[in-house]
Amino acid sequence: MSKIDLKKAHFSTLCVHGSGGVDEATGALGIPIYQSSTFAFKSAKHGADIFSGVQQGYVYTRIGNPTQEAFEKEMAFLEAGEAALAFGSGMAAISTVVLACCKAGDNFISNNTLYGGTHSLFSETLPNYNIKVKEVDSTDLQNVIDAIDEKTRLIYIETPANPTLAITDIAECSKIAKKNQIPLVIDNTFATPYFQRPLKLGADIVIHSATKYIGGHGDTVAGVVIGKKDFIDKLRSNFLRDLGGIISPLNAWLLVRGLKTLAVRMERHQLNALRIAKFLQFHPKISKVWYPGLTTHPQHETAKKQMLGYGGMVSFEVKGGRKAGEKLMNNVKIFTLAVSLGDVDSLIEHPASMTHSTYNKEELKSAGISEGLVRVSIGIEDPKDLIDDLSQSLHKINLH
Repeated sequence: MSKIDLKKAHFSTLCVHGSGGVDEATGALGIPIYQSSTFAFKSAKHGADIFSGVQQGYVYTRIGNPTQEAFEKEMAFLEAGEAALAFGSGMAAISTVVLACCKAGDNFISNNTLYGGTHSLFSETLPNYNIKVKEVDSTDLQNVIDAIDEKTRLIYIETPANPTLAITDIAECSKIAKKNQIPLVIDNTFATPYFQRPLKLGADIVIHSATKYIGGHGDTVAGVVIGKKDFIDKLRSNFLRDLGGIISPLNAWLLVRGLKTLAVRMERHQLNALRIAKFLQFHPKISKVWYPGLTTHPQHETAKKQMLGYGGMVSFEVKGGRKAGEKLMNNVKIFTLAVSLGDVDSLIEHPASMTHSTYNKEELKSAGISEGLVRVSIGIEDPKDLIDDLSQSLHKINLH
């Protein structure tokens, strides 16, 4: 067991040392990769007791694995939750949570600015199973209140939202959810537990696409859900077991490793992002910048209240619309033209035609995603190099 006083240690120390010290089975300082599909029983009774839940143990990696469990333990610890469950992707985590909360005939509420894959699941796939979504602008919580009816089973919020970085007040939304006895789910991918702790603000469930900042290096795909132990146990026994959206031991190990540098990476992401947001804010070829750390952001005060920092994502609108944005993206040299986010490398993409291409024109307009909107995931390179790269590319745009 760790000798660190976990109540007094700062978050960056907790990221490095974790919640429980070395591997109990071997004493290994680094968590081993238990690359096994199946685990042997000591006896027939031992196997039966594990299957019945009388005794703890491992059976089959689809249901649980020691490396997976190590990652889950650390995510629950860092998010201040009782338990966590890892999945093979963020979408597997999201779909499992919704299916656990809703049945045919039910509905749920989400904000109307979401990752494109989440929007597609909500608006195209789930209606086939008679589960309806009501997407609303949750920056005005009256919209959430107005959308609730007797069949509403869940409130799902991305904050900061992808790609406009819109901020929803988690604590106030939690009051609405609790008054109506509805669980509040927060997608905390953009902020990470380093900058935002939704469970401490009143949320019931936290979701991450762990592919992003949790992994941090663009070399794994995964998702994770954090919440009360009884809910996580239900997800594991009823949904992960049957639907099989599991994480591999190798990917779980990569995420455990990623957590050790989460604090230092997030600090550098934020430092760079704020400098770039300020640079873009005053550039003559940029009409608007979205970054919660800017006082011009419409929910800046809410972000200050519930976040310890503002993250590494910046979105901006290029004058000249989509063609100008394409010229910018085609001429950058350090930024990589690619989707996803949260890597140590800086990435640039066009939401309307890429990550949010699942939205139709009306939905894009409602979500505030224009044809000229460009999203950048700011990496950990030298900020001057990143600014110089954007500057030289913007210089190539002719607005006349």
